[in-house]
Amino acid sequence: MIMARRPLVSRADAFGESVIREMTRLALEHGAVNLAQGFPDFPCPPELKDAACDAVRADFNQYAITWGARNLREELARKVGAYNGIELDPESEITVTCGSTEAMLAAMLALVAPGEEVVVPEPFYENYGPDAILSGAVPRYVSFRDDLSIDEAAWTSAFSSQTRAVILNTPSNPTGKVFSRDELSFIADLCIDHDAIAITDEIYEHILYDGREHVSIGSLPGMEDRTVTIGSFSKTYSVTGWRVGYALADAALTGRIRKIHDFLTVGAPAPLQQACVAALQLPAAYYRDLAADYDRKRRLLHRGLQKAGFACALPEGAYYLFAEIGGFGMTDTEFARHLVETAGVAAVPGSSFYHAGGEDRLRFTFSKSDETLEEACRRLETIS
Repeated sequence: MIMARRPLVSRADAFGESVIREMTRLALEHGAVNLAQGFPDFPCPPELKDAACDAVRADFNQYAITWGARNLREELARKVGAYNGIELDPESEITVTCGSTEAMLAAMLALVAPGEEVVVPEPFYENYGPDAILSGAVPRYVSFRDDLSIDEAAWTSAFSSQTRAVILNTPSNPTGKVFSRDELSFIADLCIDHDAIAITDEIYEHILYDGREHVSIGSLPGMEDRTVTIGSFSKTYSVTGWRVGYALADAALTGRIRKIHDFLTVGAPAPLQQACVAALQLPAAYYRDLAADYDRKRRLLHRGLQKAGFACALPEGAYYLFAEIGGFGMTDTEFARHLVETAGVAAVPGSSFYHAGGEDRLRFTFSKSDETLEEACRRLETIS
């Protein structure tokens, strides 16, 4: 007797295709300038390319230690101590992952039990929702005020006896918000009061403007053993395709994260880990120049968007502009498609960064060459 197949039903059915990657596909289809997906179209530092080639020639072609090459973990410990103010044991408190995306999911799977609540500030990077679904968590969304400051009463209400973790992103994608030390101290107190963990995505930590300071919540008193700090080489060094990131946490949390990481990916690419050692040895001037270059780019695109009729504030950090589109008479998804098809510029619909809302916004990235941004601005002038 032939048995009928069971229908395929899984957690994957709870979410659709990445809107960001879908907009990249449409940009390629229509020959549009892609200001949707946040990857640079300019080269990474030559020191990284040389180090990657040297590593391959030196036969760093087999598995590295599952939680990361020792010399990379040692360099990360040095860097994080100096820049983030977090002292770590490279042997037991650093895990090198396949990008920050894997680090976030590994942390969620390792530390959040099905049914526990996770506080998610919105707007949020689109992966956080699927990460919560895959880990079985129950997201509790909390909004920012219009000026992107935090509403302390709303945040206090979002935490409960069921709260296991809060996801932070500073500087933030898509808004560019940089959490202040006072805001992080308030959130740290909530975590301590509710015995919750902070999982903080800090991949844009060096891309700051107008004198803003990057503060890691893991450096604050009482947060040493209840924070997972997530980072990546993708944005700071313009190597989004290398997929090398890391999760930093105390030994007890790290032990759980490493078990999940081992079965998710085994390990990050061995030769590229060696190149990332070279990245961490770049001089301080590199980071000053990086922020200055992106400052110029954000102002270039901001002027172009304003001239084309968009309303948007300059971000405090990261490399995105979150623009209002209320004056164009279309929803975010309608206008995003219209923009690709008629003006030849791709952006991301704002609703992909909310569990409900965002239909009045688009996100544009300025992680592109000046020439690409200038061409995008010219095309935006043709919006009809």
